[in-house]
Amino acid sequence: MLKKVLDFLAAAGTFYLATVEGDQPRVRPMGLVMMHDGRLCFSTNNRKPMFAQMAANPKVEFCAATPDGRWLRLSGTARFVTTLAAKQQALETMPMLKHMYSADDTLFEIFTLDNATATFQSMSGEKETIAL
Repeated sequence: MLKKVLDFLAAAGTFYLATVEGDQPRVRPMGLVMMHDGRLCFSTNNRKPMFAQMAANPKVEFCAATPDGRWLRLSGTARFVTTLAAKQQALETMPMLKHMYSADDTLFEIFTLDNATATFQSMSGEKETIAL
Protein backbone atom coordinates (compact mmCIF):
# COMPACT_ATOMS: atom_id res chain seq x y z
CA MET A 1 0.00 0.00 0.00
CA LEU A 2 2.94 2.36 0.52
CA LYS A 3 3.70 2.09 -3.19
CA LYS A 4 0.16 3.18 -4.01
CA VAL A 5 0.64 6.33 -1.90
CA LEU A 6 4.11 6.95 -3.33
CA ASP A 7 2.85 6.56 -6.90
CA PHE A 8 -0.09 8.91 -6.28
CA LEU A 9 2.10 11.63 -4.76
CA ALA A 10 4.66 11.26 -7.55
CA ALA A 11 1.91 11.50 -10.19
CA ALA A 12 0.49 14.62 -8.53
CA GLY A 13 3.93 16.24 -8.68
CA THR A 14 3.15 18.93 -6.15
CA PHE A 15 1.34 18.05 -2.96
CA TYR A 16 0.62 20.09 0.14
CA LEU A 17 1.55 19.65 3.79
CA ALA A 18 -0.53 21.13 6.60
CA THR A 19 0.96 21.80 10.03
CA VAL A 20 -0.29 23.81 12.99
CA GLU A 21 1.26 26.92 14.49
CA GLY A 22 -0.57 27.71 17.72
CA ASP A 23 -4.19 27.70 16.61
CA GLN A 24 -3.42 28.59 12.97
CA PRO A 25 -3.11 25.97 10.23
CA ARG A 26 -0.17 26.40 7.84
CA VAL A 27 -0.06 24.82 4.38
CA ARG A 28 2.82 24.69 1.93
CA PRO A 29 3.67 22.92 -1.33
CA MET A 30 6.01 19.95 -1.24
CA GLY A 31 7.61 17.87 -3.96
CA LEU A 32 9.99 15.27 -2.53
CA VAL A 33 8.63 11.89 -1.59
CA MET A 34 10.67 8.71 -1.55
CA MET A 35 10.83 5.25 -0.04
CA HIS A 36 13.72 4.89 2.42
CA ASP A 37 14.16 1.94 4.75
CA GLY A 38 10.64 0.78 3.89
CA ARG A 39 9.02 4.11 4.85
CA LEU A 40 7.64 7.06 2.93
CA CYS A 41 9.98 9.98 3.55
CA PHE A 42 9.84 13.71 2.92
CA SER A 43 12.26 16.59 3.51
CA THR A 44 12.53 20.05 5.01
CA ASN A 45 15.06 22.54 6.34
CA ASN A 46 15.49 22.75 10.12
CA ARG A 47 15.52 26.56 9.98
CA LYS A 48 12.07 26.79 8.37
CA PRO A 49 8.92 27.44 10.40
CA MET A 50 7.59 24.08 9.16
CA PHE A 51 10.32 22.27 11.11
CA ALA A 52 9.52 24.18 14.31
CA GLN A 53 5.80 23.57 13.81
CA MET A 54 6.33 19.81 13.45
CA ALA A 55 8.62 19.79 16.49
CA ALA A 56 5.92 21.52 18.57
CA ASN A 57 3.02 19.47 17.18
CA PRO A 58 4.04 16.54 14.98
CA LYS A 59 0.51 15.79 13.74
CA VAL A 60 0.45 16.65 10.03
CA GLU A 61 -1.61 16.03 6.92
CA PHE A 62 -0.68 15.93 3.25
CA CYS A 63 -3.15 16.49 0.44
CA ALA A 64 -2.68 15.83 -3.27
CA ALA A 65 -5.00 15.92 -6.26
CA THR A 66 -4.86 14.79 -9.86
CA PRO A 67 -6.48 16.47 -12.88
CA ASP A 68 -8.91 13.56 -13.28
CA GLY A 69 -10.72 14.35 -10.01
CA ARG A 70 -8.96 12.03 -7.56
CA TRP A 71 -7.31 13.12 -4.33
CA LEU A 72 -5.38 11.75 -1.40
CA ARG A 73 -5.22 12.78 2.22
CA LEU A 74 -2.29 11.34 4.13
CA SER A 75 -2.16 12.02 7.85
CA GLY A 76 0.14 10.90 10.61
CA THR A 77 2.71 11.91 13.17
CA ALA A 78 5.94 13.34 11.77
CA ARG A 79 9.16 11.75 13.00
CA PHE A 80 12.58 12.91 11.86
CA VAL A 81 14.76 10.11 10.50
CA THR A 82 17.65 12.15 9.13
CA THR A 83 20.72 10.11 8.29
CA LEU A 84 23.49 10.61 5.78
CA ALA A 85 22.07 7.79 3.64
CA ALA A 86 18.55 9.29 3.70
CA LYS A 87 19.85 12.72 2.70
CA GLN A 88 21.95 11.22 -0.12
CA GLN A 89 18.92 9.34 -1.44
CA ALA A 90 16.75 12.47 -1.26
CA LEU A 91 19.31 14.45 -3.25
CA GLU A 92 19.41 11.73 -5.91
CA THR A 93 15.61 11.48 -5.96
CA MET A 94 15.20 15.24 -6.46
CA PRO A 95 18.49 16.61 -7.86
CA MET A 96 17.24 20.21 -7.81
CA LEU A 97 17.63 20.08 -3.99
CA LYS A 98 21.41 19.95 -4.52
CA HIS A 99 21.24 23.70 -5.17
CA MET A 100 20.07 24.20 -1.57
CA TYR A 101 21.45 21.28 0.44
CA SER A 102 24.23 18.74 0.65
CA ALA A 103 24.22 15.38 2.37
CA ASP A 104 26.70 16.59 4.98
CA ASP A 105 25.11 19.95 5.81
CA THR A 106 23.33 20.65 9.08
CA LEU A 107 20.13 22.09 7.54
CA PHE A 108 18.62 19.27 5.48
CA GLU A 109 16.18 17.04 7.39
CA ILE A 110 14.29 13.90 6.40
CA PHE A 111 11.05 12.86 8.07
CA THR A 112 8.54 10.06 7.88
CA LEU A 113 5.05 9.53 9.26
CA ASP A 114 4.14 7.22 12.12
CA ASN A 115 0.57 5.99 12.62
CA ALA A 116 -0.22 7.10 9.08
CA THR A 117 -3.57 6.82 7.34
CA ALA A 118 -4.11 7.35 3.62
CA THR A 119 -7.56 8.13 2.26
CA PHE A 120 -8.06 8.03 -1.50
CA GLN A 121 -11.21 9.68 -2.83
CA SER A 122 -12.69 10.71 -6.15
CA MET A 123 -15.36 12.99 -7.54
CA SER A 124 -17.35 9.87 -8.43
CA GLY A 125 -17.70 9.04 -4.73
CA GLU A 126 -15.13 6.26 -4.46
CA LYS A 127 -13.32 6.14 -1.14
CA GLU A 128 -10.60 3.89 0.25
CA THR A 129 -8.87 4.35 3.58
CA ILE A 130 -5.78 2.36 4.49
CA ALA A 131 -3.57 2.29 7.56
CA LEU A 132 0.12 2.40 6.73
